[in-house]
Amino acid sequence: MATIEMVMPKMGESVMEGTVLSWLKEVGETIEEDESLLEVATDKVDTEIPATHAGVLKEILAKEGDVIEVGKPIAVIEIEGEATDTTPVPEETPEENNAVEKAEELLETAISTASASSNGHTVPRTSESGKFYSPLVRSIAKEENISVAELDAISGSGQDGRVTKNDILSYVKTRKEGGQTLVAPAPTMPSASHAPVPVSLGGSDEIIEMDRMRKMIAERMVASKHISPHVTSFVEADVTKIVAWRNKVKNEFHRREGEKLTFTPILIEAIVKAIKDFPMINIQVDGNNIIKKGPINIGMATALPSGNLIVPVIHNADQLSLIGLTKKVNDLAIRARDNKLKPDELQGGTYTVSNVGSFGNVMGTPIIVQPQVAIMALGAIQKKPSVIETPEGDMIGIRSKMFLSHSYDHRVVDGALGGMFVKKVADYLEAYDLNREI
Repeated sequence: MATIEMVMPKMGESVMEGTVLSWLKEVGETIEEDESLLEVATDKVDTEIPATHAGVLKEILAKEGDVIEVGKPIAVIEIEGEATDTTPVPEETPEENNAVEKAEELLETAISTASASSNGHTVPRTSESGKFYSPLVRSIAKEENISVAELDAISGSGQDGRVTKNDILSYVKTRKEGGQTLVAPAPTMPSASHAPVPVSLGGSDEIIEMDRMRKMIAERMVASKHISPHVTSFVEADVTKIVAWRNKVKNEFHRREGEKLTFTPILIEAIVKAIKDFPMINIQVDGNNIIKKGPINIGMATALPSGNLIVPVIHNADQLSLIGLTKKVNDLAIRARDNKLKPDELQGGTYTVSNVGSFGNVMGTPIIVQPQVAIMALGAIQKKPSVIETPEGDMIGIRSKMFLSHSYDHRVVDGALGGMFVKKVADYLEAYDLNREI
């Protein structure tokens, strides 16, 4: 018999650590290769981690709630025969090794004193400036009494400018040696406006604690409102032709492709066309720079059975046909509800769509997904009496209509661009080809 260490796997291009939520097996239990062994949470998604080898779970090295870096050991598995570890472990320089040991030491200290910290301040997952901080960075900042303003001023070397453990440890070392303390510009909004309003409780009231995902959603929505001045433009589109075309082809489409043809991919197709016409909607803001994105990656807000919201991304949506969009939309929606999405499928979006019509809503004012600058809410399709212009004169007829609600970041998208974009989407929908082949 031999033993082998199982390490925290890489779960996405920019995912560098995960939080152990729960172990699905106990020490001493027999496990099969690829059998789900534990559940891990990242800042993107919760996912189950399969066992790398078949054998017996000999030892658990990462407790529930621990934050473990990718490549670090989490369990020991006893296997038959000789161990052949094929997991590549990157070599660390002495400086990196010391930094890791220091980070782990600080993390352990921070966790042990979390309930009774001497400095008394907490660091949010996402600051008001929109910067995300990992649990490890927040723990070090708490232990070293580093304020959120100082954190915001640290230049991060990680993905999207994220502050890494090495960044904050380097800053701690410089500050202890008498270096300059960084201070970010203070927010102009009065601090009193951020104070929570006291809540009174009655005898029949029920207290429900937010789950981890709801806390994350709350933090990101508040951050988005602080970052982006939101403006919303509305257009009512006549989609009578689309309704008629879909009714005509949906049965044949399902028979041939094995997929249900919903309105969502048809609407996304029109949005992608409009983005090509107005590429300055497909941008992001980095300080004083505007980043014009090359790919068109459409985020698709999806409601989960728990009531929470998740946004899987259709990457390179402009390169997909209607059939390809339909299959992608259906696949992502199903796997989102079954909690089977991969972390990479939840990042990289450049524009987001929210189908509020699926809940019977006619319009909405959606909140922008940072660092994007716009989002569109698709309202319910309703039959309405409408004035129809004909060569013989105007007449009243029944038409299928829907509202398009376009929220955009007024820092970089003015009313003219925001309004013209949503009108262009409506134009594409109203000019739909009734004779289109599937």
